Amino acid sequence: MDLIFRKAHAGDLAAIVDLLADDALGRHREEASRDLAPYLRAFEQMDADPNQFLCVADRDGVVVGTLQLTFIPGLSRGGATRGQIEAVRVARDARGAGVGRAMFDWAIETCRAQGCTLVQLTTDKARPDAHRFYDALGFKASHIGYKLVLHPPG
Repeated sequence: MDLIFRKAHAGDLAAIVDLLADDALGRHREEASRDLAPYLRAFEQMDADPNQFLCVADRDGVVVGTLQLTFIPGLSRGGATRGQIEAVRVARDARGAGVGRAMFDWAIETCRAQGCTLVQLTTDKARPDAHRFYDALGFKASHIGYKLVLHPPG
């Protein structure tokens, strides 16, 4: 499998949003109108932040996967830096071919190279296939996560 893992550029946004929207949860959360302006604003903020890395898995010039890495410096665990993996998606026609595992191998090695001593992620309770995948990679469901949805003022 000839995959290239690279930092996303603005021209990748439509493909990334398509990946984010291509599942039962994403189709209700992502912008159906395909107005990329909100995504572009977020992308520009991420791109300017050295602790953010929006990755795409590129196969022959086609985006077949994406994930976001965030490097979180902290005081706990002796001043450890954590690697946070979010927004993991693999194109429907590339699933089951090792793309996800290759993306995680790359992400974990990237976190290690950045000095991270812990790699963490969150996953929706409604994604049992993802849970099995993360278990198989050696991740442990060691914590309970909480989220509070904030709506814009007005």
